[in-house]
Amino acid sequence: MSGTPNGSDKKGIADSQLKGNTLRVYVYVVTHKKSGVREIQRALHFSSSSLAQYHLTKLVELGLVKENGGEYHPSEEIKADVLKDFLQLGTFIVPRFVFYAVFFTIVTGFFGVEVLTRDGPGVDVLFVGLLAVASGLFWYEALRAWLKGPI
Repeated sequence: MSGTPNGSDKKGIADSQLKGNTLRVYVYVVTHKKSGVREIQRALHFSSSSLAQYHLTKLVELGLVKENGGEYHPSEEIKADVLKDFLQLGTFIVPRFVFYAVFFTIVTGFFGVEVLTRDGPGVDVLFVGLLAVASGLFWYEALRAWLKGPI
């Protein structure tokens, strides 16, 4: 057993250290691809640039961010588990539940229109009701994840 941590150990250490302002800085760097200390200080409303520098240095030591000439880029080596329930769309980080919610909402709307245009709805109404409940649950979870989110 050597003293250097392997990939899974690094990931565990990174996940345990990634919270609070360090997590906010990490999410900012991931969504903006290239960031400087002052830019992060202004964007995250830190009191000083040394606070932003502290969190960036911590991220570099964890292997989540690389520094190149004063600019910080996300590292591809380790993916943080804290973002596993989110997808990145440009500069936005969106909960995965949003896509499930949209899918079930569309399916519920389609089958709802089909049931309403038929004569004598029966079991179809129950099916549309179940789809509506599933859609509502996914929207609830998406909103909850978004509000609790990584930032």
